[in-house]
Amino acid sequence: MAISKVVMPKLSEQMETGKIIKWLKQEGDRIQSGDILAEVETDKADVEMEAFGSGVLRKILVPAGSTVPVGGLIGVIADPNEDIASVGPGGPEMAPRTPQPATSPATAPATAPATQPVTQPAAPPPATQPVTSPPATARPATLQPVTLQPAAAMAEAPGRVKASPLARKIAAQSGVDLKLVQGSGPGGRVVRRDVEAASSGGALRPTAAAVPAASVPAGVEFEDRPLSQMRAVIAKRMSLSKAPVPHFYVSSEIAMDRAWTLREELNGLEGQPKISVNDFVIRACALALLQHPGVNASFQGEAIRVYHRAHIGIAVALEEGLITPVLRDAHAKSITQIAAEARDLAERARARKLRVPELSGATFSISNLGMFDVTEFSAIINPPEGAILAVGTVRRIPVVTEEGLGVGRRMMLTLSCDHRVMDGAMGARFLQDVKHLLEEPLRLLV
Repeated sequence: MAISKVVMPKLSEQMETGKIIKWLKQEGDRIQSGDILAEVETDKADVEMEAFGSGVLRKILVPAGSTVPVGGLIGVIADPNEDIASVGPGGPEMAPRTPQPATSPATAPATAPATQPVTQPAAPPPATQPVTSPPATARPATLQPVTLQPAAAMAEAPGRVKASPLARKIAAQSGVDLKLVQGSGPGGRVVRRDVEAASSGGALRPTAAAVPAASVPAGVEFEDRPLSQMRAVIAKRMSLSKAPVPHFYVSSEIAMDRAWTLREELNGLEGQPKISVNDFVIRACALALLQHPGVNASFQGEAIRVYHRAHIGIAVALEEGLITPVLRDAHAKSITQIAAEARDLAERARARKLRVPELSGATFSISNLGMFDVTEFSAIINPPEGAILAVGTVRRIPVVTEEGLGVGRRMMLTLSCDHRVMDGAMGARFLQDVKHLLEEPLRLLV
């Protein structure tokens, strides 16, 4: 049997590095192709990494908590008697890359906040990673094979709640206080299902903005928090968008009275998924994109790529950044299908459980801040897409009609366009059709 190298896979178009959350297999375990080896944190989601070879997991070369470039060697699968001495890191580019903290653990003040993020794999942060490793000063400069200890044997710091790394991450995202959760895992350990059960009806921990000032030690003026995978990619990609992409903006005010009434009627039907204003917007954009393929396009350097299917990215706000899962073939889906699938995508995006095909491939994106009572804003294009629609809140305002002065529901839409792909008139005609569809919403049900 040939030796199978386990490398960090490329799980999204923009992925450059991945962080190993935890190994689900240990050295010596029998592996079949398709088995889940580890959980990997990318810039968009926590993804299960599959094995592409069969045999025995002979070596784990990178411990949990380490960040590795795409293609970096992290383990070896082979027959029990196979000689794997020649298999090892291929050079400096294969070594795990982990940001260095501002101060080393040895020099950090004793009064530092318990939640101070530290990404040095030699001393993972207690709040998110219970794996312990030798101190950084004892680690050799070159990557050496590392044997990961079973989770049951990992020591928990005094006074800390015993919980898996994934349970801690989900708890942080949903605001669940782990101290109030009854663990059902080995030795009372809190696992993912415990946090999910608590988030549906358990006590919630205050958000960071609600933490009293007394929790910050006196004299601490600021703290430097290392960028998460997601925030680092957002910082890089948005600077690549706003600077080189020539944006222009087109705005329109939409009369939402009829759409609002139709939505209430549809939501009154039993056995149907609840429909949001955003679902109407998605459906309207998908239909309009088929009529205006020049907006459903991207700049390719020497050509403009025009798409004939509407794959719409739906921006979802997370605590650590923004993620845009993709609703594929939105033009071919009914309003109820869109409502069900969009809600499912958003929920799994917040739990960082999106599947790989849902992480990339959008041809057009929608960003809605209406739930935050934002009246109007301009969104930044997510390259290589050619446009993104920003959606404001539905407001009740005084309006002048043929009957006179009255009260109506109005919503602002702003389309951000790549001027290399389209001109103002093209973007305006697209937005005009979206406006007509939303103001005559029965067309969205056809």
